[in-house]
Amino acid sequence: MAMPKTVKCPRCGQDGEWTGNPFRPFCSERCKMADLGGWFSEEYRIASDTKPVEEDEDE
Repeated sequence: MAMPKTVKCPRCGQDGEWTGNPFRPFCSERCKMADLGGWFSEEYRIASDTKPVEEDEDE
């Protein structure tokens, strides 16, 4: 019998099962939601070579 595949949670680093885990790649719903909160609060950013478009103040 094969051992279940485990992966490290990208949020806390704890080992978690891959197979049958509805929160993968996270170990738990808590880590999944904490990561999502990081995106919403702009804790994470994706680098870009383009400058943001500035809105016209006249309109």
